[in-house]
Amino acid sequence: MAAVTMRLPVVRAPLDSSAPRGGEKHLVAPGDTITTDTGYMRGHGTYVEEDKLIASVAGVVERVNKLVCVRALKARYNGEIGDIVVGRITEVQQKRWKVETNSRLDSVLLLSSINLPGGELRRKSAEDELAMRDYLQEGDLISAEVQSVFSDGAVSLHTRSLKYGKLAQGVLVQVSPSLVKRQKTHFHDLPCGASVILGNNGFIWIYPTLEQKDDEAGGYTANLEPVPLSDREVISRLRNCIMALVTHKIMLFDTSILYCYEASLPHQIKDILKPEVTEEIVLEARQRLLDLEG
Repeated sequence: MAAVTMRLPVVRAPLDSSAPRGGEKHLVAPGDTITTDTGYMRGHGTYVEEDKLIASVAGVVERVNKLVCVRALKARYNGEIGDIVVGRITEVQQKRWKVETNSRLDSVLLLSSINLPGGELRRKSAEDELAMRDYLQEGDLISAEVQSVFSDGAVSLHTRSLKYGKLAQGVLVQVSPSLVKRQKTHFHDLPCGASVILGNNGFIWIYPTLEQKDDEAGGYTANLEPVPLSDREVISRLRNCIMALVTHKIMLFDTSILYCYEASLPHQIKDILKPEVTEEIVLEARQRLLDLEG
């Protein structure tokens, strides 16, 4: 019979959820006045009423020169050109796929915006259209880049680089897009033996680091070989570390994830999500981030 862990409620000191980048975060709720200074420009998440700049969403006030906006603490993904996303195919249509990317509307991946197996970049024929489901079908996970944003907010994707394509042998973690830090690259090979794709849309893919990349596959041949136990343990630990960081609203990027992973090593994988263990490893990771920036 499996052991059952019983937990009693305890009072714990709240962990400071501000980002490591020094200074207090200015949190606002809808209707709160941000400033009465008329010299500021209105950005996303704000509106002007009676010469006052007011928040329209709950979130963190961000200022860039004279531009003031509010970054929502919890929101759907709003696509921007150049973003890296992880998505799931929901429908195969004529010359296009519909993709779930944690946005208000399904994203679109056009047949003309993909690399064919073999890495071919050529005009797509009627035969290619008939074989669309051989490349990607409902339920498949892909990595892609945002090519354009339509007027209604829907996103058009492309996978013309060989680093994009079908995903296999990994774990998908869904978090708030606001917790994924924007970086020059969102593909990271971590020294612990696993890799992560930090999608700007809040979908994170964790998978074993490939020894050699198969460029001939064009990104659409899934490797279905069994994953060794050691790799599965590393992936599971990374997944729990990411969830621990999310619990305490710590920004997700390669360094914060690696520090949290290293802090979790003295603990068993299944214990990482226990509140007292989560707090301990997140505090250690956060202190290292502060030391790094100091």
